[in-house]
Amino acid sequence: MKLTARKRRVAMVAAGALVAGGMVGIPVGMAYAATSCDVVYTTNDWSTGFTANVTIKNVGDPLTSWRLGFTFPGNQRITQGWSATWSQAAGSNQVTATNLSWNGNLATGAQTSIGFNASYSGTNAKPTAFTINGVTCNGAANTAPTVNITSPADNANFTAPANVNLAATATDAEGPIARVEFYRNGMLINTDSAAPYEYMMNGLPAGSYTAQARAYDSAGLTGTDEVAFTVTGTSTNSVVTPPTLTVAEGSSSALNVKLSAAPTGNVTVNLAKTGDADVTLGAPSATITPQNWSTGVNVPVNAAQDADATNDTASITASATNYTPSVTAVTVQDDENTQGPGQYGEEFLELYNKIKAPASGYFSPEGIPYHSVETLLAEAPDHGHETTSEAFSYWLSLEAMYGRATENWAPFNNAWAVMERYIIPTETQGGYNPNDPADYAPEANQPSLYPQQGGKLDSTVPVGQDPLYNELTQTYGSNRVYGMHWLLDVDNVYGFGKCGDRTTRPAYINTYQRGPQESVFETVPHPSCETFNFGRTGNGGYLPIFLGDSSYTQQWRYTNAPDADARAIQAAYWALKWAKEQGQQSAIAPTIQKAAQMGDYLRYAMYDKYYKNPGCASPTCAAGTGKSSSAYLLSWYYAWGGPQGSSNWAWRIGSSHNHGGYQNPFAAWALSTTPELIPRSASAQGDWATSLNRQIQFYTWLQSADGAIAGGATNSWNGDYSARPAGRPTFYGMVYDDKPVYHDPPSNQWFGFQAWSMERVAEYYHETGNAQAKALLDKWVAWAIANTTVSGSNYQIPSTLSWSGMPGGNWTSSTTSVNNANLRVTVVDRTQDVGVAGAYARTLIYYGAKSGNTQAQATAKGLLDALLLHKDAKGVSVPETKADYNRFDDAYNASTGQGLYIPPGYSGVMPNGDPINSNSTFLSIRSFLRNDADWPKVQAYLNGGAVPTFNYHRFWAQVDVAMALHDYDRLIGD
Repeated sequence: MKLTARKRRVAMVAAGALVAGGMVGIPVGMAYAATSCDVVYTTNDWSTGFTANVTIKNVGDPLTSWRLGFTFPGNQRITQGWSATWSQAAGSNQVTATNLSWNGNLATGAQTSIGFNASYSGTNAKPTAFTINGVTCNGAANTAPTVNITSPADNANFTAPANVNLAATATDAEGPIARVEFYRNGMLINTDSAAPYEYMMNGLPAGSYTAQARAYDSAGLTGTDEVAFTVTGTSTNSVVTPPTLTVAEGSSSALNVKLSAAPTGNVTVNLAKTGDADVTLGAPSATITPQNWSTGVNVPVNAAQDADATNDTASITASATNYTPSVTAVTVQDDENTQGPGQYGEEFLELYNKIKAPASGYFSPEGIPYHSVETLLAEAPDHGHETTSEAFSYWLSLEAMYGRATENWAPFNNAWAVMERYIIPTETQGGYNPNDPADYAPEANQPSLYPQQGGKLDSTVPVGQDPLYNELTQTYGSNRVYGMHWLLDVDNVYGFGKCGDRTTRPAYINTYQRGPQESVFETVPHPSCETFNFGRTGNGGYLPIFLGDSSYTQQWRYTNAPDADARAIQAAYWALKWAKEQGQQSAIAPTIQKAAQMGDYLRYAMYDKYYKNPGCASPTCAAGTGKSSSAYLLSWYYAWGGPQGSSNWAWRIGSSHNHGGYQNPFAAWALSTTPELIPRSASAQGDWATSLNRQIQFYTWLQSADGAIAGGATNSWNGDYSARPAGRPTFYGMVYDDKPVYHDPPSNQWFGFQAWSMERVAEYYHETGNAQAKALLDKWVAWAIANTTVSGSNYQIPSTLSWSGMPGGNWTSSTTSVNNANLRVTVVDRTQDVGVAGAYARTLIYYGAKSGNTQAQATAKGLLDALLLHKDAKGVSVPETKADYNRFDDAYNASTGQGLYIPPGYSGVMPNGDPINSNSTFLSIRSFLRNDADWPKVQAYLNGGAVPTFNYHRFWAQVDVAMALHDYDRLIGD
């Protein structure tokens, strides 16, 4: 099946008109040459409708115009068409399609693709005959071939080095098979043009493999079959290289070579390449030593630029004496590999290749996406080469779209594997007691109140039960939490390393710890694994800055950002949908199972911080039992930790604060309705079904009279379960908070949260047609468009928002609406932020495609066209002024509460020797920033000069633009 046959275009800009009343007459000048034609008709069906793509190929004399005719065999009715003027008379099953002005000329051998959406009931049988200008075409009603792998058997096992025969049979209803291609782990290894179709794979080393056969017929349609098999090693020691490696054409990537165990001396690993001649090795071997065996040696793999339009492949075998060898399948990303997308699909692939090109600098040597290419960047992360769980979730979304565009799913699987390896912690919690999940510690409103008031442990305050632990442990046989920590120091810039070893990269770190007023400029970076090697060495490390305790224990602790995990699941849904359409579901099945597992653990984000019941207005309020403490929303975080060494205690907490910008009803819908994504735990599907309904209600309660979504709600006023202010409305017992979680800057003022969140609502609406979601979007889209201008390369979208009023009443299980006439928003200023513009455009695309709203479609197109006028060598960027960099050297000011606060009496050092004391500033404990190439611009500003301007390339922002291009091509088209 061709790529274009899988595009489900539910709305089109400048599409061909559908004539409802009868047949269209022959246009003046219709040419009747010696006509001969081939027609390929393919569909993408759902329960009551389908999308059809029709490819017309002229194999006769040149045509200057054409009219296609065919007859539906059933009750199919066309509802919308594109790229032609479509006609189906009322009550008739006869259809015609007449060329438009731009696609009437078809030279001999030329072809054009047209399509339509239609409804049906019963069976969607395909037409059996087609005509062009009244002449019957050959090759009508082509169907895809079938192929079956006869060897090896699925899940077979072999002993290394293994000789495995790959064999298949293939048939096609219309005629002969053109060829059968064989793939191993996604790499093309052989092509047979005649039966018998087989290939001997010789000398396979130990590892897990997938073998795929893909059969082609004369029309280019394909059928696939796939099996998995395992080769067991003959040695416990092996060479280790990644199973797959992607190299952008005209660039290079790093092949990491290491060993499975420490050698006693130096080991020479020889590298041999087979396959595409354009792929070359930067070195013929790698020397592994007793010191570097676990981190490995990176060897460059180069891909030369070529003129073809295919993703070329190669294989690299890494071998050493007395070691089991390792094989890496190399795929070259071809910048001509568009496979028929429109303009915006081509732009997607161009931007994808820029993002993935090593020269662009978006990825570390380990293959981890940085927060940004530029390093001198302080916003949520305080350094550009840190990364977040957010970046990983965006990477998954990018690779899902790439898989749809190219049918290559290895990059998607690799992205999940890298995420699992580097940002999902492996620690377990043997000493955890779900009936006593954590000791209570109040939050405080200012960093200067830590640890005197905030962070002081109080075991006398009642906490509720954790109702998930036993279910999850029984389901997965482990007390490990399968969720991402939010922040990594990818290059180990701070020097914490792994659990204080100083050198291992990437390193788990954290920053925010001290209440809602703690901005990025007031944070103290510290290791997630606290061994007292840094900070106040030997005596609490960094803990005394945050926690008020009589003594401190070496420990580890991690914090999950639920919106990132939910976005990863969102990406998994789309990957699953598109892989199914391609017949390649098995290629990603293990990854989809892991996404479902992540969704199981993501339910911790539904719970109050200390498992207290909704409505809590005092630290002594009732503790939750069972699931009574669940808000069924996605809160700001969940967290977990335990001691170093012994396992006599551990803790897990949720969060009491719920922000409108963090909700993801699409993920809740996928986790509760998609069979492959429904988590394994018995109560998970029901929890996510409840969450889906609760999130939509939450948006409805928070939607202002203007259309924008207000802040959120909390179950812990002031972060310490204080009494709520009088007159504040509640949502299922939680009190309205106009700026939940953080106040510097206020969390409700950034338009990006609007665009991110409503894009998820728009995806949910697009896939389901949910009326409540549409009602939210109707108001939100109208408000957003009214505050948007686009003119050429100049576009202005909302940036800073100002709020007044509150929701018009309490929301309970019986509420359906509230009067929010007094809840209002004002757009204070506007921006050209490329990432927010991309997310905003995606919202308009999904909404516009489903609803048919042409203004939304046109605004999305205008934004994309404007963004594309800001392309550069690394992606898309605009100049940004950073006036807040004047806070780099702010000392703590008690009157304003700003500046870095370090408790009196605390004295410590960063790993590089930077002192930590009451005189410290953001910059003084990050002196390495002064060595940054961009530092002179900031220094000049601190000296009284102009506000510095930068062109940043944030990973998430580039991906948001790329996804918008892909979505527009898929859902609306040129």
